[in-house]
Amino acid sequence: MLVLEAKLKGKTQQFEALDEAIRTAQFIRNSCLRFWMDNKGVSRNDLYKYCKTLADNPEFPWASKLNSQARQAHAERAWSAIARFFDNCKKQVSGKKGYPKFKKYQTRASVEYKTTGWKLSADRKTIVFTDKFEAGRFKLMGTRDLNFYQLEQINRVRIVRRSDGYYAQFVLDVERMEEREPTQRTIGLDVGLNHFYTDSDGNTVENPGHLRKAEKRLKRVQRRASKKVKGSKNRRKAVNRLGRAHLKVQRQRKDFAVKAARCVVRSNDLVVLEDLQIRNMVKNHHLAKSISDAAWGDFRRWVEYFGKVYGVATVAVAPQYTSQNCSSCGETVKKSLSTRTHICPSCGHVQDRDHNAAINILKKGLNTLGHSGIKAWGENDLYLNQATGLDKLAR
Repeated sequence: MLVLEAKLKGKTQQFEALDEAIRTAQFIRNSCLRFWMDNKGVSRNDLYKYCKTLADNPEFPWASKLNSQARQAHAERAWSAIARFFDNCKKQVSGKKGYPKFKKYQTRASVEYKTTGWKLSADRKTIVFTDKFEAGRFKLMGTRDLNFYQLEQINRVRIVRRSDGYYAQFVLDVERMEEREPTQRTIGLDVGLNHFYTDSDGNTVENPGHLRKAEKRLKRVQRRASKKVKGSKNRRKAVNRLGRAHLKVQRQRKDFAVKAARCVVRSNDLVVLEDLQIRNMVKNHHLAKSISDAAWGDFRRWVEYFGKVYGVATVAVAPQYTSQNCSSCGETVKKSLSTRTHICPSCGHVQDRDHNAAINILKKGLNTLGHSGIKAWGENDLYLNQATGLDKLAR
């Protein structure tokens, strides 16, 4: 799957119609969830039938305005939350199992259409939404050219509302594969806070700290928003400015993760990372903000995605003792987080702590490949230990 995104340009009345469509889609999803809670043994097909019941109910005249396939798409969203909850219970996941919750109003929301309810122009530069909300024609503002793809390849169209406007996402049934020259190189990556990552060759990439740099401005905008009268237009404007400020940090973080991941994957034939349990690591309230700002999870997902695109093997290994073991002799040398230099009393090996960990991570990855009988180099589009979703934005 491939997702292309373009910003929508239209009039205020048109965006108000889109807001109504988004609210209706949220109503369909929440109603399906309530139907599942109140009735035992409800299946996905039952939710599809209930969408028709909602549309025919005179008490909810707005439900029939939404395209029928869009109603089904949001019933599928409700069922996805239900299925995830049952899977977590079956796998006995520790902690909360993720019981489905109702969606409340928030700035970032979306409505999803399948193959009907929208129509692209011949030049692929405008889109018309044809359901009963009568949002009309919007101009598509973006750098991605939809003329390279057939209409039959567009499986779904999403309208996403963000703080800085409305966007159309086109979900394409396209397999993205790109060629690259083999480099005959392998690399292990140790992510951290002092440096974003240190590789097994001793190279480091600085941690950008996007949130830390923007904190002063975010606090100022937050204070201004909190002082506005609730329900006033000035309050809405201030909250919108705050949302755009956070959106900028989010986009900076994603841009850095995408570029760093692509660089790592294109430069190596094998990439080994740690399988970190970030959910547990952020329980340390002294480091939670810095860990979240580093976005190690996003970086790993993009590395695995680009590994699939470029046919590069990516392996996630257990992080236990990668920092404690000596990369030279294998001796375990206990050290605290404040100890940044590895000094082995057994063999006398002295090395930066993160560099030592990166070498151990690479060794673990090579052992994993050896035991599984997989060659490190080749044309296999391999990524181990976790499936990577392909519905990524094209970069």
